[in-house]
Amino acid sequence: MHIKKLSKYTFGAAVFLAVCALSPLPAAAEEAAAKPSHGLTLWGNLKYPENFTHFDYVNPDAPKGGEVKLGAQGSFDTLNPFIVKGNKAPDTSIWLFESLLVGSQDESQSYYGLIAKNALVAPDRSWVEFEMRPEAHFHDGSPITADDVVFSFETLTTKADPSYRITYDQIEKVEKLGERKVRFVFKDKTKRELPIIAGTMPIVSKAYYTTHDFTTTTLEPPLGSGPYKITKVDQGRSLTYARAKDYWGAKLPVNVGQYNFDSMRYDMYRDEIVALEALKAGEYDFRQENVARLWATGYEGTALREGRMKKELIDNEVPQGMQGWIFNVRRAKFADRRVREAIGLTMDFEWMNKTLFYSAYTRNKSYFQHTEFEAKNPPDEKEKALLEPFKDELPPELFTQAFQVPVTDGSGNDRTKLKKADALLIEAGWIVKDGVRVNAKTGEPFTFEFLLHSPVFEKVCAPMRKQLKLLGIESSIRQVDEAQYVKRLDTHDFDVVTYWINRSVFYPGNEQSILWHSSQAEQEGSNNYGGIKSKVVDALIARILSANSLEELLPAGRALDRVLLWEHYMIPHWSLAAFRVAYYDKFGRPGVTPRYSLGFQSWWLKDQSAKKSQ
Repeated sequence: MHIKKLSKYTFGAAVFLAVCALSPLPAAAEEAAAKPSHGLTLWGNLKYPENFTHFDYVNPDAPKGGEVKLGAQGSFDTLNPFIVKGNKAPDTSIWLFESLLVGSQDESQSYYGLIAKNALVAPDRSWVEFEMRPEAHFHDGSPITADDVVFSFETLTTKADPSYRITYDQIEKVEKLGERKVRFVFKDKTKRELPIIAGTMPIVSKAYYTTHDFTTTTLEPPLGSGPYKITKVDQGRSLTYARAKDYWGAKLPVNVGQYNFDSMRYDMYRDEIVALEALKAGEYDFRQENVARLWATGYEGTALREGRMKKELIDNEVPQGMQGWIFNVRRAKFADRRVREAIGLTMDFEWMNKTLFYSAYTRNKSYFQHTEFEAKNPPDEKEKALLEPFKDELPPELFTQAFQVPVTDGSGNDRTKLKKADALLIEAGWIVKDGVRVNAKTGEPFTFEFLLHSPVFEKVCAPMRKQLKLLGIESSIRQVDEAQYVKRLDTHDFDVVTYWINRSVFYPGNEQSILWHSSQAEQEGSNNYGGIKSKVVDALIARILSANSLEELLPAGRALDRVLLWEHYMIPHWSLAAFRVAYYDKFGRPGVTPRYSLGFQSWWLKDQSAKKSQ
């Protein structure tokens, strides 16, 4: 179970400073705008004023103490979260490393000072300055200084996972203006999200990495500055975090009422079934469930019947993004969108939802589902203006219709969908010969592999494989462990895998470059898993990044959603706008759940409440 802490350093969340103008300002307005702000937001006002004491979704008097046991799936062989190499330990980047800014969990995109006391944006948006808190320090007591910020930028952009390089590509340089003051200078003044990208960068210790190799895997706990330290490591089996007693940021308004457990131990489990049985046996305390079948049938037992364990569905407003099978279009057999569409027609969601998922889900219909960027209707004139230069490259239906995911009769054998798939494959040059789908020119049979790292998806693949077989396509399943899975994704060694993207993205921004831009298609370790190289996608990403207002951003985001859907790069899966959680009755939690997060870091142990009241 990986706990999602909102925006410690969210890549490319498209956000901007409320104090920054949307267009060139007259001199008087420039002077008014050029004032430091305690927080940054997009298209509106910050919810929390400068003198706020805590977020609304925490209990400022929450007691601290006790040990929590958590479960995570897979294994790990490194505590270095920043590089491609190695199988990462759970949540190291979340609990150990701080950034200049941190996100609010009940606002769509607002960020407040963490290491930074305040931020100042140039009137022309060419730079942002951060004044750092003098009390901020690493776990060894050394202060966090401007030198560390400069070092972090230079190191992440040259030695870390390639996604960092593209994330910070539009930052020209980071300048030290004083012992605790830095300026990020931007290459492009039109890219509104750059101040936030700068502010949410993880800060690492220059002194520490002078004597430690940043580029290697390691089981030595790295030096951080966050609310927890790693205190015990059992390679591949368990990992223990202990709350830093001298955590410098404990009393900051953004942290009050949070990080209440004295320690958190993550035990690693082979798969979901083993992990669930361990929970029921009391081996750990809290689980967030992602499998509908297990949620519906797997939790019955003594602990639940006796009320010692609770099972709860907690609604949320988190953007759902897109989950689905993604095609590796680097491979010639998937290069034609008609082939991808045909394979997508073999997934009978209506049958699967009823038969496998206990009718728990709705079908994903957008890459920005649950946000205003979802392309629900035919393109308007603003979208058409962006798409028209690429008309010859796009399906004509895109300009007149809203994309619709296929809807079957729910029988598990919808012949009309198979007939359409057959026609698409023939159009694309794949014919049937002696019952086998082959390339009309080369005679090569059409085969492909589903790459999995969890047995859960085998049941999803099975009905699809039967339908594919009827089309003459031979498919197979390859189940690998977590380390092999990550390696094969990093080196693009797969046909089809599951992918969940754009979750928690309220406003599309720089993260779209990481996911889709042509420059990332052949980059080892990149997040452009599909290997997509598209002029129209690149142009729409550029438009998103240069948008000067929400009115400009909306058509660009919807157009990108529309193109990705009509190109059939993915076969959409399903989603649920709620958290499914099961936990032992030992937790207390605030009366308010944040709109965009479960807020687990604001929970506490009830026995500590009793101790506090005594």
